[in-house]
Amino acid sequence: MATPKKYFHDRIILLLLSIDAFLALAGGAFILLRVKLDPSVTYAIQYRERLGIRAFTKGSYIEIVSFAIFSVAVLLFHFYLSKKAYPIRRHFSILILGMGVLLLALSIIVSNALLVY
Repeated sequence: MATPKKYFHDRIILLLLSIDAFLALAGGAFILLRVKLDPSVTYAIQYRERLGIRAFTKGSYIEIVSFAIFSVAVLLFHFYLSKKAYPIRRHFSILILGMGVLLLALSIIVSNALLVY
């Protein structure tokens, strides 16, 4: 099914796509600029409150870089779903892109919290 040209002419859709793209690129760049690609450097990748002193689980840079890959995957997946849902209901498409904004914002917050430690 071809997507109507109205999808790319809808201002709210374009606004949400722009916000999604900005958050994905900014989050990915933020992570990649702070990560050192040295195998000897470890990063906190999990926090478990009930473990006490051993609350933080350590990992390599690959686990942190996966947050940047996740951001791009979220952007592409929400764009695809939104594009497919637009001919059915415009509001579904807006909701999908809005949830993408929320997910990308939470991804930036969590990756920042893990990189601060």
